[in-house]
Amino acid sequence: MMTRLNKLKELEEKLKIAMEVCEPQSLAALARQYRETIREIEEIESIDEQDEISDIINGIAGADGPDCSELPEE
Repeated sequence: MMTRLNKLKELEEKLKIAMEVCEPQSLAALARQYRETIREIEEIESIDEQDEISDIINGIAGADGPDCSELPEE
């Protein structure tokens, strides 16, 4: 299953090609759609980065110290 991010990246590539071969009167509309696509890709990627950072921070904050459950009894 393709994610939204994958679909947007695929659209980005198609728009690049379309802008290279389009008629001059179509370029402005394609360029606008391309910019919007890039902006949405960047938003999704920044959310993914924030989630990764949150996971790291939460992992550090939730750490109580070393796991001593496997130490031999005295």
